[in-house]
Amino acid sequence: MDYTFYLKEFNSVIEIIPKEEFERCNLEVAIEVVLESAALKVYNPEWSGDPLSPLDATGRIFFSIWINEQSIKERKVYYNIHALKVRTLTNYSISSRKFAQDFRSEFLKYQKDWPNVSVDCGPLTLMQGWVDLKVEKLQKNVFELVQNFLKISFTIDRVLALYKKDNI
Repeated sequence: MDYTFYLKEFNSVIEIIPKEEFERCNLEVAIEVVLESAALKVYNPEWSGDPLSPLDATGRIFFSIWINEQSIKERKVYYNIHALKVRTLTNYSISSRKFAQDFRSEFLKYQKDWPNVSVDCGPLTLMQGWVDLKVEKLQKNVFELVQNFLKISFTIDRVLALYKKDNI
């Protein structure tokens, strides 16, 4: 697999999205090789157990788009929102299953905008889907997925607010 090619494609997409769009939502981007996949992650450091090292924190929430050998064979680009060990997030008292259920209830309003998406996952994956892997459409498809996430990222903040320790 040519990681360099896919990482370059992901970087090209992020370069055309104004930084203000990410800043408005307090979001950051990481593009890297993870678990033998070229991956693009969008996250808010506050959605982690360690805001200074959010991608390494045990508990964290992030949006991911990835391509690996298997997805290339399947001709698919996968995406999802992970909510890993949210019960470990400081300042929150969260049940993973309840958090996933609350997020999915909110997400239903936007589900039609996400191609081939499913919310029929365990509590660690809030939603997951895929788009066709066509090199000539890769940047366009990744751009649309990132834009979709920018439009719904506030739902994570809204659901997290329900579990803020001050609110309980």
